[in-house]
Amino acid sequence: MRELVEILAKALVDSPDDVDVTEHEDDKGVVIKLKVAPDDMGKVIGKQGRIAKSIRSVVKAAAFKENKKVIVDIVQE
Repeated sequence: MRELVEILAKALVDSPDDVDVTEHEDDKGVVIKLKVAPDDMGKVIGKQGRIAKSIRSVVKAAAFKENKKVIVDIVQE
């Protein structure tokens, strides 16, 4: 799942080298944290959060095939 989020994020931003994706498990499931450059934050979130919602939907669909629960968090540095 981490690789999927990384590929999607790098395709959206102007600074793909600044994309940082971490993954860990907790009691809720797999948590994926996405960090991008401050200038690219708007590109990853989109107007009214549409891009972020789309990223989460794609990851959720991929996780459903593997019977996992995945949460994608977009965090600021």
